[in-house]
Amino acid sequence: MMPYAMPEVAARLFNTPLMLHEGKANIIARAFGPRVLGNEVNVRASPEMGVLTQDMRELRDGWTGEKTYNGPKTVGSVAVIEAEGSLVNKGAWVGKSSGVTSYEGLNIQIADCLERDDIKGAVFEIDSFGGEVDGCFNCAEDLYLLSQKKPTIAILTDHACSAAYLIASACRQIVIPSTGYAGSIGVISMHVDASEWAKKQGLSVTILRAGERKARPGMFEAMSDEEYSTAIEDLESMRVLFAETVARYRSGRISLDAALATEADTFRGQKAVDLGIVDAVARPKDAFNAFLAAIGA
Repeated sequence: MMPYAMPEVAARLFNTPLMLHEGKANIIARAFGPRVLGNEVNVRASPEMGVLTQDMRELRDGWTGEKTYNGPKTVGSVAVIEAEGSLVNKGAWVGKSSGVTSYEGLNIQIADCLERDDIKGAVFEIDSFGGEVDGCFNCAEDLYLLSQKKPTIAILTDHACSAAYLIASACRQIVIPSTGYAGSIGVISMHVDASEWAKKQGLSVTILRAGERKARPGMFEAMSDEEYSTAIEDLESMRVLFAETVARYRSGRISLDAALATEADTFRGQKAVDLGIVDAVARPKDAFNAFLAAIGA
């Protein structure tokens, strides 16, 4: 039995940077690791730190032939855009599908909000522990551009951690419920060492490389001290970029130093307000109705 039972899924979960809350990463690794890798997974503590030519507007349901996307959901003149569950880069759908929201789906809705004169503002309903780094910064930058043109607000129902927090920070305001969490300004990655498993299975794996650093560290070899240090440096550079971006989006409310000082921790309710991570504590429906009233929707 080969260890990568689902190689495509494994490639997106392991040995690649994720902007994901540690608790969520542990759950994913334990719940899906054995099925994806084809072997039991032992999670150890570690330092925390679409297609170009495809037009989603033209996608149609395979059964009905009807278009699957007809613009963002609106209440009056306000768009309501959901970012829930795990966040992934590519996915030709809008909204949450099987617990996943794609940046592609968010991007097309943001673009429509920018282009349509009948949309006066946008609410981003966010409840996510984060997801993939790839695509996240581009999506957040598009949202930040929208925020400079039209009123936007991120209403958490209930959490915005890591990649989801970066998306939320691009809005003009962030409102959190009293029990919600926000933050996790950091990056995490997981390396799988399957060398001991291979030995127990009676396998002797020989790795042939053309290029000394090709595919290092591999899953059938232990990570060297140099490889570990290089990986940590890479993750830290992404954490700094994350913090710099948040500080730019939320200028005057949280600084780069303050964002880095959180050490990628998450904060609940009023504590998140006190640190400048969010702007206010309120019930989601109350925040939504207040935004509608302010827009005059």
